[in-house]
Amino acid sequence: MTRAKSKIILPILLSFFVLSFVDLVGTGVDELRKDSNTPEYLLQFIPFVAFIWYFLLSVPTGIWQAKVGKKKALNYAILITATGLFVPLLGNNLPVILLAFSLLGIGNTIMQVAASPLLVDVVSEKKASSFLSLSQFIKSLGSMIGPFVAAVVGPFLAQLFNYEGEGTWRFGLYLFGVISVMSFLWLSATKIEENKIAQKNVSIQSCIDVLKDRYVVLMVLGIFAVVGIDVAINSNIGTFLQQKIGIGEEAAKYGKSIYFFAKMVGTFIGAIVLTKWNPKSFLFFSSLLALVFVIALSVISNHLLAWIFIGVISLGVSNIFPLIYSITVTKYPAKSNEISGLMMMAISGGAIIPFLVGLAMQYHPNGALFVLMLLLVFLLLINRWSSN
Repeated sequence: MTRAKSKIILPILLSFFVLSFVDLVGTGVDELRKDSNTPEYLLQFIPFVAFIWYFLLSVPTGIWQAKVGKKKALNYAILITATGLFVPLLGNNLPVILLAFSLLGIGNTIMQVAASPLLVDVVSEKKASSFLSLSQFIKSLGSMIGPFVAAVVGPFLAQLFNYEGEGTWRFGLYLFGVISVMSFLWLSATKIEENKIAQKNVSIQSCIDVLKDRYVVLMVLGIFAVVGIDVAINSNIGTFLQQKIGIGEEAAKYGKSIYFFAKMVGTFIGAIVLTKWNPKSFLFFSSLLALVFVIALSVISNHLLAWIFIGVISLGVSNIFPLIYSITVTKYPAKSNEISGLMMMAISGGAIIPFLVGLAMQYHPNGALFVLMLLLVFLLLINRWSSN
């Protein structure tokens, strides 16, 4: 990669690190649980306000982006994200945190729509897949270190600034806010030539027309399910490890880091395995692996086994989103725009399912796992149903 090319690519890759900040929803849930008496199911409104925007804004964002350009859309998204990360300056309570993660969700939705197409514009066609894989690695890295930054770096920064009140974790958000501002400035100063390819724009009506195909409906629901599983584990794993396994509060926070580390490893392994393995078979195996270890997690109480099983569940779940996406787009290449829009909307599963999981956990320690089992059974059967 030439120096001139790297000057264009690096600020775009940094935006994928900013993209990971929305995964701090789990940390927000954990920290407010510790500092308030808010019921568990109400805390699940934090992921709700972060991910419901995918349902509301994905298709409109695609239409708007076609008019203003991908770089400008991405820069607006980074700026909105930065604003959300500084909102907790107003306090450490549920309304403030809901506002913060609502802005993070809006920014994240726009970034998801804009970042990957812009990256593809500036790299050669032969290297596009490689750079897209690298971008997901960067995002996973940010997701993995986020809980550590909030739990350890945040309180350290609070101490440096002589802050002794509640919610010292918020200083971790401010650090990420500074990184977001730097990303915004860097991308703003970078001249990028976007590819102007004449193609049919995605519209609400064109997406509705595609939903007449049963296969597409099932695959979109698959995205809804797997993102819901991913966010539900992120936002509830700390509570589960404390209530069911008996792991201490501070140690339980690192369940998210283990989950995201394994997810990062899983995407790397998946990129290698998929060069030789049929995607549909790999989708079945991934779903089966996650299901088996969710069931296993429901019957054990050993601390070490709990950490290991969480990692294996993450390995199983890690490739399901790109598998469903690639399988569907490959089957219907002429409808890729509509399918992409619908699957971005389906990320709103991260808003609905964590709420149901949190509610289920109020009635039984394994309630969360029962919900995840049902979703994984659906994913396990999705190929068979869609082919009938």
